[in-house]
Formats: sequence, C-alpha cells, structure tokens
Amino acid sequence: MELDNIECVSSSDGMQDEEIDSHHPHQSSSKTHVIPSGIAPATSVHELLECPVCTNFMYPPIHQCHNGHTLCSTCKTRVHNRCPTCRQELGDIRCLALEKVAESLELPCKYYSLGCPEIFPYYSKVKHEAVCNFRPYNCPYAGSECSVTGDIPFLVAHLRDDHKVDMHTGCTFNHRYVKSSPREVENATWMLTVFHCFGQYFCLHFEAFQLGMTPVYMAFLRFMGDETEVRSYSYSLEVGANGRKLIWEGTPRSIRDSHRKVRDSHDGLIIQRNMALFFSGGDGKELKLRVTGRIWKEQQNPDAGVCIPTLCS
Repeated sequence: MELDNIECVSSSDGMQDEEIDSHHPHQSSSKTHVIPSGIAPATSVHELLECPVCTNFMYPPIHQCHNGHTLCSTCKTRVHNRCPTCRQELGDIRCLALEKVAESLELPCKYYSLGCPEIFPYYSKVKHEAVCNFRPYNCPYAGSECSVTGDIPFLVAHLRDDHKVDMHTGCTFNHRYVKSSPREVENATWMLTVFHCFGQYFCLHFEAFQLGMTPVYMAFLRFMGDETEVRSYSYSLEVGANGRKLIWEGTPRSIRDSHRKVRDSHDGLIIQRNMALFFSGGDGKELKLRVTGRIWKEQQNPDAGVCIPTLCS
C-alpha cells in the first residue's frame, strides 16, 4: 500500500484539524559481591568470567582450550572450535573450576546505571535482566524495524525528530483517514500520533491487513511505559457514519509488546472493509474514516471504595 495514498488528519482537545504526513529475553552460602566497573575497579574474578570474544559474562558450560583459555558456549561455535587466544583446537573441555567460582558470586543487574538497585546470585542475574523494569525500551515506531532503544524521554524525542511523528497534548483525539482505491488492502501500518496526558505518553496506531480472507482496518493505543503502570489507564475509540457506530473500549498495551503482537491479538478497534466503506458513504470510491477517542485514568475513591474515571484537564 502506498503511503502517499493516505491522508490523515488529526485534532486534539479542541485543536483544529491539521495535516498529518503519512510518511510520516544450588547457590553457595558464601557470596562474593562484584561491584560494577563504573563504581569501582573490576576484580580479577570479574575479568576471568568475561568471554574474550563477546565480553559478556560466561555461564555453564564454560569451555577452555588445552592452554586454559576460556570462552562461552555461544562463541565456541562462532570461532569454529578454535581458541581465539592461542588458536588451538578447543575440544570439549569444561572449565569446572570457573563454573564453581561463579556460584559464589553476586552481581548487580546490568541496568544498574539506569537505576536498578538489585544484586543477584550469578546464575539468577540473567533471568532478572530479561524482565527488569529498568531495561531500555525498544522504539515503538510502527512500519519499520527501528533498532533504537532508550528510556521514555529519549524515545519521545527520537519519535518526534527522527520519525517525524506528530505530538499532541491532551486526552481526546480525532483522526480522519482518507484513502483512494479502497478495494486494495495490503498489510500496512502507521504510527500517527504520540499523546501526552496525565504526565504519560501514549501512541496511536492504525493498521490495514488481511484477517483471514477479510480485509480489515484496526486502530489501537499503546502506553509508553511498563505493564504495571498501564493498568490504571483506559481508552475508547469510536468510528461511525450514516446512523451506525462502532465503539471499542479497553486498556492500552505497553510498548513492551510490539505493535505486531498487539495487532495479531486483535486488541483494538477492528473495522471490516465493507463496514468501512459504508461509513465512507457507500459508493466504494474512497475510504473516509473518522476515528475519535479519549484516554482516562481510573482513580480509587477512598470514601466509596470504587474506581472513578478521571479525564485530564
């Protein structure tokens, strides 16, 4: 689908419609704490446990050559079973002594510089890091495989400056999607707007794809933060015309979930093509969809013991 064929118009919180460019993973009782090199000089044990090829910490099986040089199991395959230090054949020798030493260590999370205060037994660290709340986020931009990572403020600036995504302040929105030749529906995705409300950022997405044999359009919202934070927010989407209306209400998905994962779970407002054409006037010549929505925060009422929706001002 050619992006030039889609015109997207947005307004937010009373703002006038404006053009949006569509280009637009048995512990010892005695533990040794290893402090990050950024805090104190690295210990010799710390250095011994670094793979000389990838420089990551080594986990069993730790391999060694006949001369005692070690490397991790992943890099053993990369170097074609040749020691990267002395070029001798590696064979299948395990460095059991170094593996035993590793059991006695405790190490900080590798995201300590981003704020994580946790220290873990050596063999538990990797499992924690896969779900650490301080780990960087992937760029949430849809429609390209962007490899940029960072914290939320960095990614907001990246989306604005590098991907030219529109930024809006407020918790209501109004988008119009216009497409010529609507009979042609190919897989396509756009990240139309980043909204700032309640001191948080939300991404609005729009997708066109085949759901089985049926061409559909889909709109959904993602939250720029973790799953634990998003639970207090809700949003609604509405599309309609000619006396008919479709309404979706749900909880935004965290950007920890890719836009493709959200799309494939159908967690959003889905509009079948015939209904989209009906909303567009029924002549089948042009697709014109106006999707409106709002974001609110559920707050606990301490007197009544119930949650009440709060709109941003």
